[in-house]
Amino acid sequence: MAELELLVALNMIPYLGPVRIRGLLNYIKTYRDFMNAQRSDFLEIPGINQKICDAILESRKKVNPLEEIKRASELGAKIITFEDKDYPRLLAEIYDPPPVLYSLGEISVLNQKSVAIVGTRKPTAYGRKIAEQMGRELAEFNINVVSGLARGIDACAHRGALKAGGPTTAVLGCGIDVVYPPENYEIMKEIIKAGCVVSSFPIGTRPLASNFPARNRIISGTSLGTVVIEAAEKSGSLITADFALEQGREVFAVPGSVFSPYSRGTHKLIKQGAKLVESVNDILEELNLKLKSDSSMKTSFDIAGIGQEEIEVLNLVDYHPVSLEFLVQKTGKSPQEISAVITRLQLKDLIALLPGGYVIKV
Repeated sequence: MAELELLVALNMIPYLGPVRIRGLLNYIKTYRDFMNAQRSDFLEIPGINQKICDAILESRKKVNPLEEIKRASELGAKIITFEDKDYPRLLAEIYDPPPVLYSLGEISVLNQKSVAIVGTRKPTAYGRKIAEQMGRELAEFNINVVSGLARGIDACAHRGALKAGGPTTAVLGCGIDVVYPPENYEIMKEIIKAGCVVSSFPIGTRPLASNFPARNRIISGTSLGTVVIEAAEKSGSLITADFALEQGREVFAVPGSVFSPYSRGTHKLIKQGAKLVESVNDILEELNLKLKSDSSMKTSFDIAGIGQEEIEVLNLVDYHPVSLEFLVQKTGKSPQEISAVITRLQLKDLIALLPGGYVIKV
């Protein structure tokens, strides 16, 4: 069994991904061995070329695993390795599981049944509502909702799970001590209470774009299936879906409006064979989990607190776009009066305004 200090040190060195670290562990068993190894020793290890060897030798002078372990402890974070009994079982099954995980909260939630929810950082009101509802309903089944704490769909999924009391897990593309995006600080604190926050990156790592594919692998790798809600045609969420397929996990996609660019990615997944999701039951059924008898993604609006004018307009708006001119004609109201009602309904997340002067029920 490899020493914790050795695994932490190797994880802190650039260019050493999970596969190379596993290769090194076949030849180096202790941190002392690692520090004493010569250039010729490293070059004899398969997968270690001259460039990687130089990076190891240079970084070896700077890394201090004992200091890293101490800093983690001061943050209240736990460090576990792929050899520990607490390591997430599903994640351990993928081809190249991260050798080290930092966690805040209760990492054991990742050994519960988990489902990932991902999507665009710029969701429509429709996407926000679905992500939050789906996160809440999955959490009500005690299914751990896994996402990336990003703006948009990720944050909505976490919020939904938190409203149900959790569990939920946030996987970071930065160090466990870095809150990204900063505005999700309060959500992160709540997630630590209701589940856990995990990262495979050393403390202090900034949220670089190059980190997020590795983060996405963990999101899909810890989950039985990944649900994509609103994604552009070229989206990081589709990368997560690709990882899920590669790992032998299920992929689900929520359909959206054909008028929305954020539906193109999800519709592409459906065309490629992803399970179309209209309700949480679709997920539970596919994963052979207990069904929710009254679950439905169809939004039922609570009309308490909505004025008669708003109800009149809402009854004329459908799940396909209708024009403002149509609403003016049907109600006999002026364009200014209709615009005011539309604004109020938007603020209540009951309708969405589309380009070209169209509205749609969400």
